Amino acid sequence: MADGLRFGLAVTPSAGDVAGMTALAQAADEAGLDLIAVQDHPYQPGHLDTMAALAHLGARTSRVRLLTDVADMALRPVPMLAKAAASLDVLTGGRFELGVGSGGFPDAVAAMGGNAVRGRAAVEFTAEALRLLRAALDADGPIAMDGRHHSVGGYEPGPATPHRVPVWVGAQGPRMLGLIGELADGWISPLNVYVPPGEVPAKQKLIDQAAARAGRDPAQVRRLYNVLGMIGGSRRGKGLFGDAETWAQTLAGWADGLRFDTFVFWPVTSELDQLRRFAQEVVPRVRELTA
Repeated sequence: MADGLRFGLAVTPSAGDVAGMTALAQAADEAGLDLIAVQDHPYQPGHLDTMAALAHLGARTSRVRLLTDVADMALRPVPMLAKAAASLDVLTGGRFELGVGSGGFPDAVAAMGGNAVRGRAAVEFTAEALRLLRAALDADGPIAMDGRHHSVGGYEPGPATPHRVPVWVGAQGPRMLGLIGELADGWISPLNVYVPPGEVPAKQKLIDQAAARAGRDPAQVRRLYNVLGMIGGSRRGKGLFGDAETWAQTLAGWADGLRFDTFVFWPVTSELDQLRRFAQEVVPRVRELTA
């Protein structure tokens, strides 16, 4: 398992601290982390546009991969989202990964004039979007779709990407988890404060069952856990708190027992210091424990 494990850091696209955001991403790159994950909440006035922020960070890093955690498809038309993803993959030399969601805050989406979808409609919307995204990112000839939520008429996708851009889906409802098993490259679990470890096995099972029904190997669907907490902090409220060994033992247990292969750390404070502790003290120990 250790060779397949990946570790990342959540970087907030803060318009008020571009220098800090950039320094944090560069430190993650230099520390050897695998991913920089950037949330997408365009209705937050203090946030930069996530795609613009990732282009900025991609130009100032050299090896770390970049992930939308997750792009709001209710505000980003799928063909344009595919265009942005392909462009970022080209600009970063094949370092981009696309995480998407149906729009977790429909009222805020509607306030921006977006396509707010809820309930069963959100599942239908996402299923169409995933098929359209995959076809567009593969860039293999004209694409046409006349769906209930998406309609395109023979447009030419592109540019061709340096690598196959994986499409992850952030979700937690049963029907959405089924879509992940059927159509997506990976599951992005919401933060551990929203999907606690005890709820994970049942959700993993839904993904596995849907993958098997679709004729896919469930092991090919990657699994990412967003983990909020603090290394070296005493427990306070929800999240993961404790010393580096506590973190390492916990993440190793979640890798082996809950079958997560990717962990994205969301530090609650002192981000640069927390990043260094995570990269230097926690990650090597998790790899050792899961070897």
